[in-house]
Amino acid sequence: MMKGGIGKLMKQAQEELANMEVTGQSGGGMVSVVMTGRHDLKRVSIDDSLMGDDKEMLEDLLA
Repeated sequence: MMKGGIGKLMKQAQEELANMEVTGQSGGGMVSVVMTGRHDLKRVSIDDSLMGDDKEMLEDLLA
């Protein structure tokens, strides 16, 4: 019974982590990324001051 309970808790924790989104920043917030608990990259944002005219294309290519 102890094993089944622990296994159920582990599965629940893994599901919760998979649904989490975490944001990381660099350069004082000039570059940020959003990832899931499964390490899937969701979004990349780059401050306009670091970019030329192709900011959106670069963000799409990185994500």
